[in-house]
Amino acid sequence: METELEMVKRHVRQGERHVKRQREIVQELFDHKHPTVLAEQLLLAFEETLFDHRAHLARLMPAGR
Repeated sequence: METELEMVKRHVRQGERHVKRQREIVQELFDHKHPTVLAEQLLLAFEETLFDHRAHLARLMPAGR
């Protein structure tokens, strides 16, 4: 069973992958002259979620780490 710290670290890693891939998708759409509005909105949602996960991780980490 994973600890809360392990879970939050996993969420941060997954969030980083989601943001990276969504940025690639936005760029691919842009490069092929397709609409990007919805993809950019999803990217923003992923970035906001990642920010929240990182803040949660910061609260769990011991001071000085």
